[in-house]
Amino acid sequence: MSRLARHADRIATGSAAVTRRLAVRAAAWIRRGRRTDLTGWRAALGCWLRLSLLALGLYLLWRLVRAVPNLLWLLSAGWLLAAWRAGRPTPTPADEDAPAAPNTDAVRALLLEAMGDADAVHLRTVLAHLQEQGHGQDWTVGDLRARLEALGIPVQLKVKAPGSKGPTRGVRRADLLASQPIGEDAPTGPSTAV
Repeated sequence: MSRLARHADRIATGSAAVTRRLAVRAAAWIRRGRRTDLTGWRAALGCWLRLSLLALGLYLLWRLVRAVPNLLWLLSAGWLLAAWRAGRPTPTPADEDAPAAPNTDAVRALLLEAMGDADAVHLRTVLAHLQEQGHGQDWTVGDLRARLEALGIPVQLKVKAPGSKGPTRGVRRADLLASQPIGEDAPTGPSTAV
């Protein structure tokens, strides 16, 4: 890969990460507008108000850029800088000794460890487990899902795990063990591999 292609890839990766972070933060901010002391449509009025404020802010930004087109250069430079920073590979001290690709067996062991005695585990539970061990501090559930799918570990859309309020993305024990090569035993020991 040429140097220019590496830089373009870093900006594209970082731009996707910045977009994801902004969307997650905006959605969380809108969600916090829900009132718990009310029920029905009245409880959601705060969410609608915050969504309207966000739309108004975007509209005003668009109008400002239309009125002062040179502002777009400043906004573009800011976005490129944020994307460049977010797209930076984050080396860890273990990277010098670690293989280029994650060990699928170690990831399976980590998933089984996070699963415990249950038949399934939600990705947010796995992410919390990883972050407790000091890994993936800036990851989202989407980042974890992409990494698991890249390793060939099946992620299901609606998984019901014990102690959860409802189904969400997760990994089932049966799928995890079925995706293992034939003749190999399931990893059982704890793992710190990411």
